[in-house]
Amino acid sequence: MSLVDEISENRRKIASDGYPISLGEVVNMYIEGDVDIHPEFQRIFRWSDTQKSKLIESILLGIPLPSFFVSQREDGIWDVVDGLQRLATILSFMGLYRDEKKILLPHLVLEKTNYLPHLLGVTWDNENPLPIEVQRDFKRYKLDFKIIKKESDNSAKYDLFQRLNTGGSSLQGQEVRDCLLIMINPSAYEFIKELAETADFISCTPMTDRKEDERYRHELVLRFFIYKNLLSDTERASQYNDVDSFLSTEMAEIFAVDSDFNYHVESQFFLEFFSKLNDSQGDEAFKSYDGVRYKGGFILSRYEWICSYYCSVDEPTDVKIENIITLSKTLDDITGFSQATRHGQKSLNRTVNLIISAKHHQ
Repeated sequence: MSLVDEISENRRKIASDGYPISLGEVVNMYIEGDVDIHPEFQRIFRWSDTQKSKLIESILLGIPLPSFFVSQREDGIWDVVDGLQRLATILSFMGLYRDEKKILLPHLVLEKTNYLPHLLGVTWDNENPLPIEVQRDFKRYKLDFKIIKKESDNSAKYDLFQRLNTGGSSLQGQEVRDCLLIMINPSAYEFIKELAETADFISCTPMTDRKEDERYRHELVLRFFIYKNLLSDTERASQYNDVDSFLSTEMAEIFAVDSDFNYHVESQFFLEFFSKLNDSQGDEAFKSYDGVRYKGGFILSRYEWICSYYCSVDEPTDVKIENIITLSKTLDDITGFSQATRHGQKSLNRTVNLIISAKHHQ
């Protein structure tokens, strides 16, 4: 297949449209439930009141905003792919924004801005309201929408979300994947979030505040189930070019709404393992061992190998935790582990080789 053929084939995967819509029309669509901006994302996207006030200032001054990207679902509802924080800010200012429980949140009270210092304390229609003539102009302001139509390939939609929310963005890999998972299957997102917040798991995976803020524990939970799923077909990983696409695509398959993933069984499996691990090793579970004591911080490669080993055993619930402790102390002496973690290994190759090594260490 030539480059021209590849371009032609992949262009057909995305059917798109675009046109300007007045802010007032968009607000009506939100009220009627025709556009979903996923309020759950607000845990991930973090804007200050200063940033929000600057956005409102831009609209009042008639400064064009970047395009908004939405993905059309089968039921016709628009999922906001890029621009959700901007829309949430607009709705919050107008006193219309609701959280994931449909509770109406307080109005945004503006701060003064460089060009409009008199915005200080201004609200939409409470105390110190925006003048009515300005409100009318505000609602007539045009937003440029790019629509990814429902005929488009689902994987292309998810890829678009990643592209829009990683290039030039402060979001980290797992923060983007959390957003993707909310779009794919909100229940799966809650499943991962709950496991990531369990006391035993937290104790076994000590990390910095920055890593916590970047949802790294969510990623570790996701990795656990991806490793478990990949054990039966490690060759599948060869189709990926990097870790991010590997984790995102595998996540989308495992947690698809129509998948056969058994949440109750898998939850119990995960919780039992980390309960045993925490009782015996606590925060030393995935640290290096120098022959006398554990030292340093959490090491991902040790997490990958040990979790994969536990998941690969025929009857993992019968594995004595003493065996895990012994393996963790001698892990650097295991050929498969030392080869996979030698300097210069690409991260995805390392992960796959660690899974293979753990799988065959019976």
